[in-house]
Amino acid sequence: MIEVSIIIPCRNEKDYIAGVLDSILANDYPKEKLEVIVSDGMSEDGTRSIIEQYANRLPFIRLVDNPKKIVPCALNEAIRNAKGQIIMRMDAHAVYPSNYISRLVSALQDLKADNVGAAWETLPGGPGLVPKAIALALSHPFGVGNATYRLNNGEKCAPVETDTVPFGCYRKAVFDRIGLFDEELVRNQDNEFNERLKKAGGRIFLLPDVKIQYFARKNFSKLWKMFYQYGYFGPLVDKKLGKPTRLRRYVPLVFVLSIGLPALIMPFFPKIGLVGVGSFSLYALVNLLFSYLLATREKQLALAAFLFYSFLVSHLSYGLGHIRGILDFWVLGKKLEVERVTISR
Repeated sequence: MIEVSIIIPCRNEKDYIAGVLDSILANDYPKEKLEVIVSDGMSEDGTRSIIEQYANRLPFIRLVDNPKKIVPCALNEAIRNAKGQIIMRMDAHAVYPSNYISRLVSALQDLKADNVGAAWETLPGGPGLVPKAIALALSHPFGVGNATYRLNNGEKCAPVETDTVPFGCYRKAVFDRIGLFDEELVRNQDNEFNERLKKAGGRIFLLPDVKIQYFARKNFSKLWKMFYQYGYFGPLVDKKLGKPTRLRRYVPLVFVLSIGLPALIMPFFPKIGLVGVGSFSLYALVNLLFSYLLATREKQLALAAFLFYSFLVSHLSYGLGHIRGILDFWVLGKKLEVERVTISR
């Protein structure tokens, strides 16, 4: 069987790292054909101690340091250290089915693909209504658009050619052909890499019947920070690629501009404020409708208010982040120093 290198970027993930390692150990792929490289961003919460316990017991698990502390640097360091013919990225915020590795490796070969991935089953990051509402919002089309891997695909089991997949299972030769992950992109580095891969003629497939259990953020503060960063780095991805990416990534920007610009112009042209009021009112009605329908489906009407806020937080933060990214990267030509960049968890 083909040798597989699993790479896991992590930082301060003591609540989740054992879960992902245990799910790898429970997989049906021969362990003598596996190596697991955990690239840790100098965790301070006990994560490293947990990883070391596994590494001391199981020689195919290794810990490597990522002093720059951000995801693309972690991925690149792990790839440089990898020995397998296939590179499979996993995330510490998830648990994987027992056939995950074998299914992705098989699909990579059978489909003659360059990257394959599985769908997300988004789970609450903790108990209570807020984490549940966030998880539901992040697996609904109103929350995330047509991001296929985030949505419940029902009985659709056939592989789907797509623009991106979570985490990814790649032939190692792909990195020799188009390079590593861009280390300026704290977020969205996988989107940029996959766009680059497709531009080079690569093929990416989603396996809808393979489900990753992904744990969403626990509270609105973490949700805001995460989606603000997604929005912020979007314009930098566009700049690097020299073209726009997927339409869904611009909808929050349009929403924020539709309420923000009228508010700025209103002191000079008072009637223009009606445009902003109308835009937000229409958004609020649609948001309320989907929040109510989801809460009814879950038989918890108390969820509706938290769902409304989950949708609003994700859309506003992404849109505002996108505006800041346009100003920084397009207008001001800002350059990021990787050593000074940190990521919010």
